[in-house]
Amino acid sequence: MTPARAPRHVGREPLPTALAGGWPQGGEPETWLLSVSAFTAALDAAAPGKILDAEEQERAGRFLRAEDRERYTAAHIGLRQLLGGYLGVDPAAVPFTREDCPGCGGPHGRPAVVGAPLHFNMSHAGDLVLFAFAGTPVGADVEKLQSASTVAQVAQSLHPRERAELDALPTADRPAAFGRCWTRKEAYLKGIGTGLSQDPAQDYVGTGREPVPVGPWALIDVPVDAGYAAAMALRDPGRDG
Repeated sequence: MTPARAPRHVGREPLPTALAGGWPQGGEPETWLLSVSAFTAALDAAAPGKILDAEEQERAGRFLRAEDRERYTAAHIGLRQLLGGYLGVDPAAVPFTREDCPGCGGPHGRPAVVGAPLHFNMSHAGDLVLFAFAGTPVGADVEKLQSASTVAQVAQSLHPRERAELDALPTADRPAAFGRCWTRKEAYLKGIGTGLSQDPAQDYVGTGREPVPVGPWALIDVPVDAGYAAAMALRDPGRDG
């Protein structure tokens, strides 16, 4: 699959226009980035009460740290604004649901919108929120790059081949390689709906500059700000089975 186009930016570019009957046949996935600090600074103080539903407002209120509360609020308002654009509805009226978990069958799988002709996923880290939208199931992940010492500890959870690839690199190159690997892996796990309840060492996605697909899932690195890594996982129905 061709490399992802650079994401558009929520708050700096026009919101998407409403889909006419569904995601375009063969249409490329679309990604958006949101800067929590910039979005929050420009946000009307009344917006959370007008746009978020009662459950989202209650959850936001449970965060003890202001930065966590701001990140959650900005991410969910941004998601509602984008979905409202794609669906041609008021952001406050977007009807969220959860798909069934593929592991246990419970209602905590991928987030979805009732009756919507698109799939979406969201991830946040530091000051960034990444959104991905597509006509087939999609997963997304963004992470801040970690120190080499942190990478050495967390790398033990990777596939054996991925650990070997990291070990072969100069220490200074490992944070970026680990970031590529981990965001691909988590985007895929979010895409299939299991998240990290599935062992991240199970599937090989690679640490190099070219992602390795997993079954019918294409993995795509997403260009983001310096100091971060991001990826998207997209299911290709033509490779199912």
